[in-house]
Amino acid sequence: MNQLRGLSTLKSIMSTNTKLTFRSKLTRTDPHEYPVLIIGQVKHLNLLKFSDVKAKLEPRVSEEYFRNAVSSLHPSPSDTCSLYLNFATIAALPIKCSRHNTPSRCHTLTRLVQNCTVNVDESIVVVCERKDLYASGCAVARAFPTYSRKTAINTSQVNVSVEFIIVPSQDDKDTSTEITQGDIAALDAAAVGIRTAARIVDAPCNEMNVDGFLKEVEKIGGVLDIKPLIIRGEELHTKGLGGIYGVGKAATSPPALAVLSYTPAGAHKTVAWVGKGIVYDTGGLSIKGKTAMPGMKRDCGGAAAILGAFYAAVKNSFTQNLHAVFCLAENAVGPTATRPDDIHTLYSGRTVEINNTDAEGRLVLSDGVVYAKRDLKADIILDMATLTGAQAVATGKYHAAVLANSEEWEDNVVVAGRTSGDLAFPLPYCPELHFSEFSSAIADMKNSVADRNNAQASCAGLFIASHLGFDFPGVWMHVDMAAPVHAGERATGYGVALLTTLFGKYSKQPLLNSIGPELDVGDASFNDETCAKKLRIA
Repeated sequence: MNQLRGLSTLKSIMSTNTKLTFRSKLTRTDPHEYPVLIIGQVKHLNLLKFSDVKAKLEPRVSEEYFRNAVSSLHPSPSDTCSLYLNFATIAALPIKCSRHNTPSRCHTLTRLVQNCTVNVDESIVVVCERKDLYASGCAVARAFPTYSRKTAINTSQVNVSVEFIIVPSQDDKDTSTEITQGDIAALDAAAVGIRTAARIVDAPCNEMNVDGFLKEVEKIGGVLDIKPLIIRGEELHTKGLGGIYGVGKAATSPPALAVLSYTPAGAHKTVAWVGKGIVYDTGGLSIKGKTAMPGMKRDCGGAAAILGAFYAAVKNSFTQNLHAVFCLAENAVGPTATRPDDIHTLYSGRTVEINNTDAEGRLVLSDGVVYAKRDLKADIILDMATLTGAQAVATGKYHAAVLANSEEWEDNVVVAGRTSGDLAFPLPYCPELHFSEFSSAIADMKNSVADRNNAQASCAGLFIASHLGFDFPGVWMHVDMAAPVHAGERATGYGVALLTTLFGKYSKQPLLNSIGPELDVGDASFNDETCAKKLRIA
């Protein structure tokens, strides 16, 4: 009873020490002592019998009151109804869901959890179809960030039990309503990955500089018993990684390329995830203005997502070789900073005339993808980055922009986005029309476009692809998630759910395997005839 005193005060002094426990069955609790939020679509809530939920409501809520509460829900777009003071609440997700949205309605689910939970030990009961189980669990995880430096904060651990009721789906082949311990393990790993990624992105650069990010890489590596490979400082220059070195050489914390590698027995594919890890982006000498610079701690969002996803994928027994490549640098201003007009030689061997030091992410990623191809022998390369402000203009705040040399894999990313809740939408892939934007009279290319009104987000991705080579016989995907990386002032952990779902068929975990798109495309050994059909190569 003591934990419920002063709920309004506790709500304003949120705990960042929240332990999430996913459960396969409902536990019996009294809402007066252990508050509960029951959440789902109205059509699913109407399928519930009181016996399905009475373990969470009795003795405070009667069957009649529960039925009346469900009947009163008229979401527009969402709705809530108190069942017992603010200790027991039922919430309805939106009815409408367009074809480019996620059927799980996970964005609303996250907001309702944030608004309706009371920051004490409590339960969340999610009512959904099995195909939305993973997205729904990930959505709950996003509602509980872990980073804070507030001094007035509840530091005691808050225990949140996340429980599910699976309702049958008429259009789903899998009619099972059981939740296995394997499903719970998948959700646990995803939640750790999402909250880790969000914490890294929320942390400021005076803590999460390159040194700090490398500690996070080493920490995850330690948990997975994987020792990272780290190339740092002047060694980057010596080895020819001129993109990462050139961007980060002015910072007090030297730039680095770090790699975590998981190579299970029996693997026949090699997948590389390459993350942009600009721990802070001042813009360099092409410096950002006073309103544009705040929030640039989030420019490491791609690398943070890949770190979280790598953890979740390995924990869920990834079946193929998997490499996480982190391109880490602080784009700082200083005596040794890259100048506009400087020319850098990247790891590809190609020269780049710098005409905008604030177009730095593509430089570090170009080194990263070439390293994945040349040194790691990757068949499938995906880079993820908070690359351009143009992404938000092109695809908005919720959908990342995806650019790919394979139509099938482009479609896979979009499908995985709807399934996981980390939405994505394609950009035009047309290097023969767009790559001329980078023309230079004195180098192989410039690093920023001539015309910012000509498919700017696509062009930024094509810059990266050009260093791989537009004739790269494997699969390359680029995910620009500059806007979805945060919602308001908090990071979302975007990317973890997307990557683990996209490559779900490469997991031994049945839940991920069941929701992952088919991956029978993208063989790096295409012959000339199939290559033309499978890949859009300029």
